[in-house]
Amino acid sequence: MTKGNINVSVENIFPLIKKFLYSDHEIFLRELISNATDATLKLKHLTSIGEAKVEYGNPKIEVKVDKENKILHIIDQGIGMTGEEVEKYINQVAFSGAEEFLEKYKDTAKDSGIIGHFGLGFYSAFMVAEKVEIITKSYKDEPAVRWICDGSPEFTLEETTDKTERGTEIVLHIAEDSTEFLEEGKIRELLLKYNKFMPVPIKFGTKTHTLPLPEDAPEDAVAETEEVDNIINNPTPAWTIAPSELTNEDYMKFYHELYPMQFEEPLFNIHLNVDYPFNLTGILFFPKLNNNLNIEKDKIQLYQNQVFVTDEVKGIVPDFLMLLRGVIDSPDIPLNVSRSYLQADGAVKKISSYITKKVADKMSSLINENREDYEKKWNDIKAVIEYGIVTEEKFAEKADKFTLYPTTDAKYLLWNELEEKIKPNQTDKDGNLIVLYTSNADEQHSYIQAAKDKGYEVLLLDSPIIPHVIQKLETSKEKISFARVDADHINNLIKKDEPVIAKLNETEKESLKKSVEEAITDKKFTVQLEDLDSTDAPFTITQPEFMRRMKDMQATGGGGMFGMGGFPEMYNLVVNSNSEFAGQILKTENTEEKTGLIQHAVDLAKLSQNLLKGKDLTDFIQRSYKQLEK
Repeated sequence: MTKGNINVSVENIFPLIKKFLYSDHEIFLRELISNATDATLKLKHLTSIGEAKVEYGNPKIEVKVDKENKILHIIDQGIGMTGEEVEKYINQVAFSGAEEFLEKYKDTAKDSGIIGHFGLGFYSAFMVAEKVEIITKSYKDEPAVRWICDGSPEFTLEETTDKTERGTEIVLHIAEDSTEFLEEGKIRELLLKYNKFMPVPIKFGTKTHTLPLPEDAPEDAVAETEEVDNIINNPTPAWTIAPSELTNEDYMKFYHELYPMQFEEPLFNIHLNVDYPFNLTGILFFPKLNNNLNIEKDKIQLYQNQVFVTDEVKGIVPDFLMLLRGVIDSPDIPLNVSRSYLQADGAVKKISSYITKKVADKMSSLINENREDYEKKWNDIKAVIEYGIVTEEKFAEKADKFTLYPTTDAKYLLWNELEEKIKPNQTDKDGNLIVLYTSNADEQHSYIQAAKDKGYEVLLLDSPIIPHVIQKLETSKEKISFARVDADHINNLIKKDEPVIAKLNETEKESLKKSVEEAITDKKFTVQLEDLDSTDAPFTITQPEFMRRMKDMQATGGGGMFGMGGFPEMYNLVVNSNSEFAGQILKTENTEEKTGLIQHAVDLAKLSQNLLKGKDLTDFIQRSYKQLEK
């Protein structure tokens, strides 16, 4: 029997591990299962190259709970260790067996899936155990050994006849403050959280399996049952399989395996697979988003060689793709020793850029393959695309190929199609192309109709980040300007070199403006006289494009008044000086009657913009009924 001190650079590493290395004690199970997986995959590699002269077979990892004796067992059928290797890999904490293995076999072990965190990972066991045993037998023809440590730097190591089969058994004597890890429900929860897709089958208890009845069985035959291993994980998840071998049904099945509480099907998926300049695989799913930019519940999951690491993937996945769901798996993502935090690294930026490019390419192929289907899905995916345009320059550069601009007539146009359609009619006198849009087709119906009467096309852009998208497009494209249809009278939105005929002289206009201003008590309205067509509405309320857009941008983050508070509500009251109603105001000599006429017309204009509310709306309705009684 050997006794000795563990080779550590501090007097006692275990309190440090417990307090600082791992923020969450439940991580111990992930680490020990990862080590067992490594040991199994090492054996697979050595048998495949003929170095290990043993039968690989169908090894599995078993987790057993012995609640009565307060013991947790993790058993593998992997490579095992000799006494000398236990001394080297367990007692010398800073030495990682997996890293040495990879170095030795770097030319052949590149794709063996070994995690490379054996050293410190094993010591996470002492976060929950007052004593840890290792019973291990190497694939080599050497005796089994037992290693015991009670959480101090002292250990014992001796040969044992208790183990005759190849592999390693970790025996955790659970501490009094960690008895939750003796509950089967808790262990099952952790296995499903961290090890659901580990590449080696994990057995956790047994389950009853019903045998199929033979074809000629009588109607009243009862099927026989048998107890079989309960394999809790899926060793070959969809992202580890070549896309050519997967059907759409396979992807949908995997989606529901990832998110069991999601009953709605995703719209489509993107299969990621790259091996240079970094290794990365994964599958991203587009859920139905509509205008929802706050989906947090089912996040993208990050794995490292099929070991779950985190669902906080900011930095690896560009912000705009955080709205998606799915899996990313990469051995090259730089994590700290506890795998809890992402380290700042050039590789991370490359991974993020690759994912961005892959998504852009997928969008292009989808619209080219089936334009009609893509158009049907547009309202459910536009939030991701528009967010990407605003936040990712590389994505924005490709976006014209797959970004759609819906019209109020339910037509979907790509940017080049939109330009071609509106250029002849919606270019103003200064050569600027004016893109008209509405954010609410019902509320802005009268303005849309006025634009259509002039033969203009109106886009329906109703997502919450449209003001940011518009600003991006106006700065990246030449001589392009967006205007919401209610930002001004339609004649002013697209100014043409057309003669304007005025019915009133300047003195009459001054009198008209003064009368309207005196009748309006609401100071957020600026009176603006316009010589419009006599058939146009006498009063129209518009909201200046710049002020309204800045206010909208502020509401969705950004565009604030440099920290000086919110934007005020400001509107223009456009008075059509050529209308019959303008003449009627000038002819009315009774001041009270004139004020009543103007206020009623203003209320009608407010009503068309959904601005008439509360007491003002009540007064307007009562006043209207009284006029009907006359």
